[in-house]
Order: sequence, then C-alpha cells, then structure tokens
Amino acid sequence: MIVLSAGRATALGGGAVLLWATLALLTTAAGPVPPFLMVALTFGIAFVAALALWLVRGGGIAGRLAWPLPVWGLGVGGLFGFHLLYFVALANAPPLEANLVNYLWPLLIVLFSALLPGERLRWWHVAGALLGLAGAGLLVTDGGRVAFRAEHAPGYAAALGSAVVWAAYSVASRRFGKVPSDAVGAFCGATALLALLCHLAWEPWRPPEGAAWFAVVALGLGPMGLAFFVWDIGVKHGDIKLLGALAYLAPLLSTLLLVAFGRAEASWTIAAACLLITGGAALAARERLGRRPPGARPTRAAPSTR
Repeated sequence: MIVLSAGRATALGGGAVLLWATLALLTTAAGPVPPFLMVALTFGIAFVAALALWLVRGGGIAGRLAWPLPVWGLGVGGLFGFHLLYFVALANAPPLEANLVNYLWPLLIVLFSALLPGERLRWWHVAGALLGLAGAGLLVTDGGRVAFRAEHAPGYAAALGSAVVWAAYSVASRRFGKVPSDAVGAFCGATALLALLCHLAWEPWRPPEGAAWFAVVALGLGPMGLAFFVWDIGVKHGDIKLLGALAYLAPLLSTLLLVAFGRAEASWTIAAACLLITGGAALAARERLGRRPPGARPTRAAPSTR
C-alpha cells in the first residue's frame, strides 16, 4: 500500500476538481442523453476501466468486491444517492435555483470536517468556503437572477439533500481510510446498474449518436470516472477543509472552458466570480501557503554591522 503525504493526497484530490471542470463541456458535446442513462453509461465505462486495471494488476476481482456492508452503503449511497437527488431537484425546481442550493456541498464539507478526529475548523476555512459559495452563486445564477418560490420547495429540498449526501460521503470516507480507493470501482459498477434500472423505469431510450460517443467515453474516463478515485484519495488522506474550498473552482473553470470553446460569453460576473473563488481558496489555504517545507529552518537575520 502506497502511503501519500497529506500534501500529495490533497493535490490528487484537487485533480478531481480539474476533471469536474470539464463536465459541462463534455456533456454538451454528448448531446441530449437522458440523465439516468448518462449516469449508467459513464459509470459503466468507469467500472470497465477499473476492471481492466484490476486484471492488469492481478490479485483477483472477488476481493475487490468483498467490502463490508457499511462500506458499500457509504460508497453507493454517496455516488448514486447524490445523482438521484440532484436529478429529482432538476425535475422539480428551476435549474438555476437547484444548482445554487446544490453548490452548498463544498461549504458543508468544510463544516462537517469539524466532526472528524484531529480536525480543527478555523474562521478562515469557513470564510474561504463562503467566498467560494458567493462566487459560484454568481456563476450559476448569471449575476444573481434567482427567485425562490414556495411551489418548488420539493425541488429545493432534493437539491439540499444532494448537497448533504455528497458532503457526508466525502467527510465520512475519512472514517474508512484503510479501505483502498480501488473500492470506488465497485461503487461505480453498482451506481451504473441502479441508474440503468431508473432509466428503464422513467426515461425514454435516447442513446448518444455518432461522435457523441467519444464525449460519453471521455466523461466515463474523466469527470465521471477517474475524478471519483482521486477525490477518494484526497478526502481520506489530504486536507479535507482545503479541498472543500477548492471545489468551488470547478464551476469557475467549467465556465471558462465554455467561454474558450465558444459555448458561453465572457462577462463581468465571470470576472467577479473568479476573484471571489480564487480569493476564497487562497484564504482557506493560508495555513499551507505559510507552512515551511519539512526540515526547513527559520532564517536568521544577518548580524548588524553598526
């Protein structure tokens, strides 16, 4: 078993944020695929990729599926539960409001981390996450054009539920730190199966067509595949409070990619969101930015010549 330092684990977890930033661009390239079918396809691809890696590494497949029920419950509940509630939210509330409520999950990760042994929540962690939430709010509401209405309460509740589920999954994963991240491959397989059953029950059959399959495969290998493996490493062994704040970079980088590829237009809201999110991330990372490298000694002032 490879032991990673907290810094390297945090960097790997941050890689998940970069991968999630490509989600919107790749999803638009995949075309109008029903959401549960998209989850079934992409998580199925992630499972197949994990299966191939297990075969190359050796050691058998059965052992990588034989996890205790609490591990299965957390993994499948996190991956499938999040997407199920998120889709319910989108079906019962306007996307702007649903996405804004859903983007509470990074802030909740920061707050929930205080429940972990050995973790101390400082004011700058909360302030950094709040700045990130403000920036994400500007992006998803296009400058604050949002109006919550009572008739959409079930959708808002589902969006809040999805945020709580993902935050709880991320923080509770620390409790299962000895479970290797290989287990995520098994969770992906179970999530793909459950999503397929939901698709067959509730959605019309509308698979990707032509070149759209390349985008679906890219989704399955990247933001809907590898991202969950490296996120697992990050939340188990890295700085979970910093990862929560850094997660707000995903909607910002996603918007910038859409602008770069001509799918969206640059605006003042993007610039303001950039300042808020990067400022929030820097504030949340103040401990690490000011920390000396291991073994480094404080520099001494040169003796006075006066």
